[in-house]
Amino acid sequence: MRTLWLAFALLVLLCPVAKAQSPIEDSLRQIARQLTRLENERQLLLQQQEKLKLARLRADLLRAGLPTGADGAEIVWHQAMALAYAEEYEQARWVAHLILPDVVNGVIGRSNDFRPDSLVKSGSAVEADYFLKFLQPDGSYRYDGFGYDRGHLAPSADFRWSATALSESYLYSNMSPQVDSFNRGIWGNVEDKLREYVYRHPGTQLFVVTGPVLHPQLPRIQRGVHRVAIPQLYWKVVLDEERRRGIGFVVPNKAGYQPLESYSVTIDSVERLTGLRFFSQLMPGEMASIKGGVQRADWFAEVASGDVEPVPIPELRRGQINTLMARQSMGSSRPITVVGKVVSGRTSRAGNVLLNLDKQYPNELFSIFIRKEDLANFGYDVLPYLKNKRIAVTGKIDDLGGKPVMYIDSGRLLDVMPSQ
Repeated sequence: MRTLWLAFALLVLLCPVAKAQSPIEDSLRQIARQLTRLENERQLLLQQQEKLKLARLRADLLRAGLPTGADGAEIVWHQAMALAYAEEYEQARWVAHLILPDVVNGVIGRSNDFRPDSLVKSGSAVEADYFLKFLQPDGSYRYDGFGYDRGHLAPSADFRWSATALSESYLYSNMSPQVDSFNRGIWGNVEDKLREYVYRHPGTQLFVVTGPVLHPQLPRIQRGVHRVAIPQLYWKVVLDEERRRGIGFVVPNKAGYQPLESYSVTIDSVERLTGLRFFSQLMPGEMASIKGGVQRADWFAEVASGDVEPVPIPELRRGQINTLMARQSMGSSRPITVVGKVVSGRTSRAGNVLLNLDKQYPNELFSIFIRKEDLANFGYDVLPYLKNKRIAVTGKIDDLGGKPVMYIDSGRLLDVMPSQ
């Protein structure tokens, strides 16, 4: 009996607390419903915003003028890009898109939803043009690749502000057979450089057209169902309308080790190479000068900050090489003379001096390493004296982290060249 009374008394004591908590719980549930409603409204607004951006993107592409001269190619419009599909090569002759300022804050990741392009009337390339896959008894797949990447022409990372646009970039009409070391190396670096440009110039929109150089003599993927042509060269043209500047790129479909700016060309030269005409509707009075010249320092921050081109081969004397050629001589047992300009350098905590020729860290092409104990053999303060001078240095070229370096211990191995 005593136990029952205690239980009853405890219940009476707790009831006011329960009643006191009820309005709080009701308020929390009400706020949760409001938040859900606001999130639904937010998602609806974001969808409307995306549609408007895609509509504006298409209008801007039309305003600029799609490339002309792709005879026989089928023009296909998607929401975030336009392309000219060349059926005889089973890939696009060109793909036009915009890099919007929104790419800076884009957070959408790779979708990898590769699929045929249903809008290509003649039928686009398909998965079996690049590899075969076979279902195994355990449910996994065995892959039989044909040796080439499904390389994007308009890169997916340019569209990470829109799930719709990014997904479109995985259509096979936007793919071309690319050597893996090209696709994941120098070509990817070109794409990164353009996004970096947008990062460095907030609010900037870039017009971009990309394509392969197509001609009947190209080799084919023989095992693919459509025998897709394998381009030997790829090109890209870019326009910053606001700043009245443009640039082109022509890059071989193979591993590339040259500085990015060495692949840059004028838009005019890409027009001559491809037979296409770009941006014909924009600034007709100014486009001739924009297409006919390129200021590399406008596009490459490293050039603006002091990087230079490797010494042209005709300027080299017998027995000399430039910094770009140094990679090929790594590990050679014979002394080699390398010529270049000291564009940067540093002294390590241990007191050693490292000099970079032509390209600054982390894009260095060739470096000189002088140990602390050898600095007395030079007769001058190495770093300030040699900075911004063209030099010729002789020795064996070693491999330091995959990049060529020369260890020298005396000023006798180094000559300062006449001012250029």
